Amino acid sequence: MKVMHVLNSRIFSGAEKVVCQIITAFAGEVDMVYCSPESGTVGTILASQGISYRPIPSLTPKNLRSAIERERPDVIHAHDMRAGFVAALCCGGIPLISHIHNNAMDARGLSPKSLAYLLAGARARHIFWVSQAAFEGYRFHRLFARKSSVLYNIIDTRLIQERLAQDDSSYDFDVIYVGRLTYPKDPQRLMRVCARMKAKKPNLKVAVVGAGDLEDETKALCKELGLDDNVSFLGFRENPIKMIRDARVLTLISHWEGTPMCVLEAMALGTPVVATPSDGMRELIDSGISGWLCDTDEALAEKMLSIIEDPASRAALAQKASEKFARINDEASYKAILTRCYLGE
Repeated sequence: MKVMHVLNSRIFSGAEKVVCQIITAFAGEVDMVYCSPESGTVGTILASQGISYRPIPSLTPKNLRSAIERERPDVIHAHDMRAGFVAALCCGGIPLISHIHNNAMDARGLSPKSLAYLLAGARARHIFWVSQAAFEGYRFHRLFARKSSVLYNIIDTRLIQERLAQDDSSYDFDVIYVGRLTYPKDPQRLMRVCARMKAKKPNLKVAVVGAGDLEDETKALCKELGLDDNVSFLGFRENPIKMIRDARVLTLISHWEGTPMCVLEAMALGTPVVATPSDGMRELIDSGISGWLCDTDEALAEKMLSIIEDPASRAALAQKASEKFARINDEASYKAILTRCYLGE
């Protein structure tokens, strides 16, 4: 069997990590190929992991048909709504699996995106949603309830330990943010929260790991708020695992989320999480038990500072997060679900 994973991204972030984990999990059992718009960064990362890459100039029906004709997959596994829509136009008689990794605001109402995805949903053999909130957030989700299921992201714990061992540096950050600097992640709000924290902790140290189209604006706001000595913009890092492990808090201040990989990594590594209560975060973090979910800037700053300054509280949250991670990160079950879907069972 051969499975083609189709993506519409030139970056390497959460969904892309999920695809790589799926391909790695099936190595030696199922032939899999990663197909996306050409990216040197993605190509380098995939090569380092031994993953077959089929780059295309852009995700259009013409380009994808060409890739399908060359690879001749038995199953197409398309990730997120645009990839699902284009794959639905091209798959012909090849079974299509659609996999939605977030709860996008622009698909919650009547919109071109929500309407276009009707085609993908109709053609798909099955639709995986990364969280219950992602499923319910799609405007027409009831139409596809019978072919839909929630498949929470997992992480490869063996790989986490390997990547941890690859970095022998030590990091001294109070707070770490890992993710794209784009509108859904609201990096400008992160800067405003950091400014509140600095008012009470002048020597605050924050790491921002990631890049995106709001990078320049976020850096400008950082300077405007007088945070230049407190916030380090580190850009994209292929392996930020040791940074996450060494940080006192990981934060996400997003408008919406699916099942963020960096949060799963933090839970596995014993780093407490403070985040906004966006979509899938409510299914990962039990606020006040395994981390904190806060609506306001004031509360976000207060909870992060309390964790930074109270090692006992930090240890208690980390322990509960590790326990929950152990319950939800079922790698064998995840692989079995995908196997049955690929086989049409």
